Amino acid sequence: MNDLLRVAVIGGDGTGPEVVAEGVKVLKEVAKQENFNLELVDFDICGARYLKNGGVIISDDEIAELGKFSSILFGAVGHPDVAPGILEKGLLLRLRFEFDQYINLRPVKLLPGVETPLRDKKPEDLDFVVVRENTEDMYVGMGGFLKKGTPDEVAMQTAVYTRKGCERCVRWAYELARKRNNKKGKRLTLVAKTNVLTYGHDLWMRTFKEVGEEYPDVEQTYNHVDACCMWMVKNPEYYDVIVTTNMFGDIITDLAGILQGGMGVAAGGNINPDEGGTSMYEPMGGSAPKYTGLNIINPIAAINAVAMLLDQEGYAKAAERVSKAVQIVTGTKMKSQTAGKMGYSTSEIGDLICENL
Repeated sequence: MNDLLRVAVIGGDGTGPEVVAEGVKVLKEVAKQENFNLELVDFDICGARYLKNGGVIISDDEIAELGKFSSILFGAVGHPDVAPGILEKGLLLRLRFEFDQYINLRPVKLLPGVETPLRDKKPEDLDFVVVRENTEDMYVGMGGFLKKGTPDEVAMQTAVYTRKGCERCVRWAYELARKRNNKKGKRLTLVAKTNVLTYGHDLWMRTFKEVGEEYPDVEQTYNHVDACCMWMVKNPEYYDVIVTTNMFGDIITDLAGILQGGMGVAAGGNINPDEGGTSMYEPMGGSAPKYTGLNIINPIAAINAVAMLLDQEGYAKAAERVSKAVQIVTGTKMKSQTAGKMGYSTSEIGDLICENL
């Protein structure tokens, strides 16, 4: 924990600036209550600017400036007038790769008062964490076309796995499983597809087992990804910490987000745990352009992202304050997590969190 917490703020597109504003509101208030110094710097990086300035999403100078911060609070990416993939690759993926944010952390926790589509499941049944490798696999962009646009067209997309990438992610997940030490015991589950992806996922399995020899106190289990999707629905209480590849992590965390009550509450961290690294925290709900400017979007995910940021930065008490306040508000105040049906406006939800810190 540093005496000064410096956070870069990127509101982004659509409702991103609205939910981030509530996250910032809570961050400022908890900084006062926990008596630590806070510096916030806004960056105007979004789809509207991309359209206005001739196609530049983010400059090298802005990348360098963002690299001076240990944390970025990010809102949303996605503009209706920009083709899908341009902003996502040019901003989100670029930041992940530029800052080597090799851990994607997705807590999956059912909050009090939040509905899950799983019948009879309670908050104590849905409380696990997915650790997704964040800089390899299909997302490295290796591939190409042959005879594009013809009946004989061939498209190639190459998945890349390295021992370094696997090992640092697996080791971080083992450390997390050891630290969580919850009522389920210490359990780490590798999710892959070793029966079909017999090269890359063999590397994952061997790494998982070899690193696991250093963690005899952590139970090691394995699921094929399709089995994991089934068991997450049928028996989510089984899981404690899941570690998985970039592609499979992308898929199962969206399923997990719905199980925990929807993208309005789901937050994620793109983390570089190394000394001097820059990490980024964000709500997972997307830009939701149809709700832009209406003050009805749910900011809980952005506030949960603030709690993650605080926890990873070493402000554990502040993070706990925020998490408890969120649980009070979802459990006793909000009528729903759906935009426009919460019983309060976006800004009022932020105010309620602050009142309950």
